[in-house]
Amino acid sequence: MDRTILHCDLNSFFASVELLDRPDLWDKPVAVAGDPEARHGIILAKNEAAKAYQIKTAETVWQARRKCPDLVLLPPHHEKYREYSKKVNLIYSQYTDLVEPFSIDESWLDVTGSMHLFGTDGKGIADQLRQRLKDELGLSISVGVSFNKVFAKLGSDYKKPDATTVISRENYQQIVWPLPVTELLFVGRTAARMLEKYGINTIGDLAALPEHQLVKLLGKQGSKLSAYARGLDNSPVIPADQMPPPKSVGNGMTFRENLIELERVRSGLELLTDAVAARLRQEELLCTVVQVTIRDTNFKTITRQKPIAPATNLAREITGTALELVKSSWNLNTPIRMLTVTAQNLIPEGEGSEQLDIFGESEKGDRARVEKLERTMDAIRARYGQKSINIGTLSNDGQFIEPIRDHISFKDH
Repeated sequence: MDRTILHCDLNSFFASVELLDRPDLWDKPVAVAGDPEARHGIILAKNEAAKAYQIKTAETVWQARRKCPDLVLLPPHHEKYREYSKKVNLIYSQYTDLVEPFSIDESWLDVTGSMHLFGTDGKGIADQLRQRLKDELGLSISVGVSFNKVFAKLGSDYKKPDATTVISRENYQQIVWPLPVTELLFVGRTAARMLEKYGINTIGDLAALPEHQLVKLLGKQGSKLSAYARGLDNSPVIPADQMPPPKSVGNGMTFRENLIELERVRSGLELLTDAVAARLRQEELLCTVVQVTIRDTNFKTITRQKPIAPATNLAREITGTALELVKSSWNLNTPIRMLTVTAQNLIPEGEGSEQLDIFGESEKGDRARVEKLERTMDAIRARYGQKSINIGTLSNDGQFIEPIRDHISFKDH
């Protein structure tokens, strides 16, 4: 028996949440953006009225305003988006216990075993969810309904906003195969350029190519994409609490002003590692390798990494190793535009505890105090929000912008 998978995608999520408090702007072109005066001033989200002007996510504010001089810009409120994302997924969980968040505004639902409880099919549940989110939260979603995750995702993208699209075994060739190959999940720009050289422009072209030829072109990824295009994806919907542990945790930041001199670099690293270490503790993981990526004003980028012992999830220790990497690989008189710190080679907390024996008693005590302090900060943020407490660096004087990238990479599943 085929599964029934839904992919639910919140429409213009950031902008829609902002407009809940600004109904007077509902019909006007609105975008959520970073600081227009800063170099990272880019469009993070836009409403339907702004989309009519061909405004794109990730383009600069000045580009967007050239298209639409009357564009209204609103600042982002990420805590609010996380709050609404939790509310939305709570509603989803009332229909199935198999809910897999794909991002803050997208989730897969496997309703195969629960449809009978609602006396309807996958489309009926999708329509119920669309109505409930409008009535209870004031938000709209587009939903794809299909027999696998990849086609369900294509369905939610197929028609927007506020729509349900069913992609079945009977109609998938008519709906999916004419779509550009870039619409297929995990086909990035590099793969698309490679495929285009061989005349593969649509998902149908991809499906028609023998799998072994795709493997020659793209390696292991070619086999996976061949299966996706032919409707053979059988990956399960995995609830968030059953997701495999991350392979790495990283945080990157572009700075309002370039970093020159050691103390300013240290302060920038402290801001980044504070978030990385907190995420490691949340996941109950330790890192054994620290990686730093540095970019200058000409966009020259280098990446360096170094083992860290003992394995740790403390910001102070990750900062120390990251700073050593910068000092050993970068001329501190050369301005730094962007930094990224990534914790790699992760292990469960318990596996690293025996390494503490290398410390003397005084060092053990000092480390215990640092850990207690950082975990106390975690508890305060969990209760009062991420911005309720900051580390004592230059972050309070307006020197640094909000992180523009905060990522976790997961194992394939």
